[in-house]
Amino acid sequence: MALPAGFGVATRGRPDAARPPHGEDARERVSRNAADIGASDNERVAPAREAAARLEDAVARWGDTVYGLAARRTGNRADAEDVLQTVFLRLHQSGKRFRDDEHLKAWLLHVTVNCCHDLRRSPWHKRRAELDDESMERLSAQPEAETGEERDDELEAALARLTVKQRTAVLLHYYEGYATDEIAQITGERPATVRSHLHRARKALKIDLGAHL
Repeated sequence: MALPAGFGVATRGRPDAARPPHGEDARERVSRNAADIGASDNERVAPAREAAARLEDAVARWGDTVYGLAARRTGNRADAEDVLQTVFLRLHQSGKRFRDDEHLKAWLLHVTVNCCHDLRRSPWHKRRAELDDESMERLSAQPEAETGEERDDELEAALARLTVKQRTAVLLHYYEGYATDEIAQITGERPATVRSHLHRARKALKIDLGAHL
């Protein structure tokens, strides 16, 4: 998929990170390039400049949220950044106008879920996942240094062991504050199914984290 000139994200940091600093770096790069879309041609009409400004504002407000959801669904920083730029490219190309910020945010999260789903089904991604599993097996035999972020790392690891659908439900419900009916609209599932994901996720996390939960 062709991107507008200069539209892209930077890649740096831990490969498996899903924390704000990496999302912020990617978001700022996309936001800066969104501004360039509106400024690259002085002969552009006002509606085009307004669309670019709306895109830049959307990236600034929801870029971290999109990145965080993508990172937790894919488990990979590079994939999350690919999804980040794809989601906002689709927003730019769609020309959609939304009634309010919540409708825009829900649309972005819905597209994020779909992009992650498409990515996971691609043949090259499945092959790379196999290679990543082999690398993790080798790394798991090496002792890890304890850090002050050990507890957060344990939570991230526990979330990563949930199914993709359970992890998505947890993120949208507990991190983003969506009700089960709203999550169902975002993910395309029934509310009862979302509630089941949350129930199973809580049970798994309680077993996994024990006293830390």
